[in-house]
Amino acid sequence: MKRILFLSAFALSVAMTADAQTLRTPAPSPTQTLRQDFGLSNVELSYSRPGMKGRKIFGDLVPYDKVWRTGANQATTITFGDDVTIGDKKVPAGKYGLLTIPGKDNWTVIITKQLDVTSPTAYQEAQEVVRVSAKPMALPFSVQSFTITFDNVTSTSMELGMLWDKTMVSVPIKTDVDTKIMAQISNVIEKDNRPYFNAAMYYMENGKDQAKALAWFDKAIEQNPDAFWAYHQRANLLAKMGRKQDAIASANKSIEIAKKAKNDDYVALNEKLLATLK
Repeated sequence: MKRILFLSAFALSVAMTADAQTLRTPAPSPTQTLRQDFGLSNVELSYSRPGMKGRKIFGDLVPYDKVWRTGANQATTITFGDDVTIGDKKVPAGKYGLLTIPGKDNWTVIITKQLDVTSPTAYQEAQEVVRVSAKPMALPFSVQSFTITFDNVTSTSMELGMLWDKTMVSVPIKTDVDTKIMAQISNVIEKDNRPYFNAAMYYMENGKDQAKALAWFDKAIEQNPDAFWAYHQRANLLAKMGRKQDAIASANKSIEIAKKAKNDDYVALNEKLLATLK
């Protein structure tokens, strides 16, 4: 009888253990990974998103003037695929910890070499790469789940935003793409498959040598005489240079070729350009 009771208890224990091993429930602070193309590379961020759940957040759940992991559960990390500038300091490409010290009137945002800070006691100031100050902004609404965003993204700058409850903090991040693109142009323009069109577009859109950009548009058209898009951008450049009649001729040539290619979009683009040149 004792043996039967023992075996029954053992079987029940095994069954309960098996159930426990297969039971899955939603994480109270779910993890989110953000990946944002930026400059010539990307930025990736991983963090956990605690919710308000009726609690007072800053100054209570998240104390003022103490290091915060900037999320919940594991440490918050940010990976830069290229060198960036935060504040006035360059941060080399790599993976870092993202920490903050929330304050009532001012926040400190820290990029650190430490990737495992989950409590203030683990923080080592000597491991900091950069720290910047940021003024908290009051929101007219409540953000229930802690949220990190990449906002106002351009080719050379963006803002890292942090929102929770009725507070928002934003930190500018910059990257240098011009130096790298100019080096690429200098390198590839001498090779057999010369990217004349792309080089000309970059020069035109970034206020560089217009004469060189025009020469490259001409080279691109030599490579492909049916490139109606190249004729159109050449017309745009000529208009910027004040060469109105040349711009009109290039736009009309683009229309002619685009009609043969049955590309109505470029026909319309050129017609709009011509309307500004009358």
